Amino acid sequence: MMNVEKITTSYVDAESYPWIPFTPYSNEVFIKVLKVEPVSGTFVTLLKAPATMRLPKHHHCGTVMVYTIKGTWKYIEHDWTATPGSFVYETAASVHTPIAVAGDEIITLNIQVGDSLYLDDKDNIIAVENWKSVMKRHVEFHKARGTVAPDLTDFTE
Repeated sequence: MMNVEKITTSYVDAESYPWIPFTPYSNEVFIKVLKVEPVSGTFVTLLKAPATMRLPKHHHCGTVMVYTIKGTWKYIEHDWTATPGSFVYETAASVHTPIAVAGDEIITLNIQVGDSLYLDDKDNIIAVENWKSVMKRHVEFHKARGTVAPDLTDFTE
C-alpha cells in the first residue's frame, strides 16, 4: 500500500491539546497547535491573548486566514477591527502589528501558509516563525512536561 492511500480525514480533539506560551514574543499570549502540514508549510493554530495584547510587527511570506472566535483586535496599520465571527484574509507579503482592542480575552483560529518574519522597530528581521518553529515549540513543551507530543503531521488516522 502506498502512503498516499493511507491519507485520510484527520480528527483533532482540540480541547485536549495544551495552550503553549507564545514566547519569546509574549508570556501572556498562548497558541494551541492543531495541525501541521510540512509539504505546503501550512499550520493551524488557535491563539489566545489578553485584552491588553500587542504582538510584534511581522511580514507574512504566505497567506493567513484568521477567524475571530472571541474578543476584539486589529492591526495598527488598518482601519478595520475584527470582532467575534469576523474573518480576515491576509495576502502573502502583508505586514502588520496585531493589537487587542479593549474588552474581552481574544481567541482566534489561524490557518497560515509559510513563514512569518518578525520585525524590530527598524524593520530588521528578529525571528522567523513557520511550521517548523511551531512544531518545535509543540514538541519541546510536551518534552518539558514529560508527556508525549501528538504527531501533528499525521494524516493517516
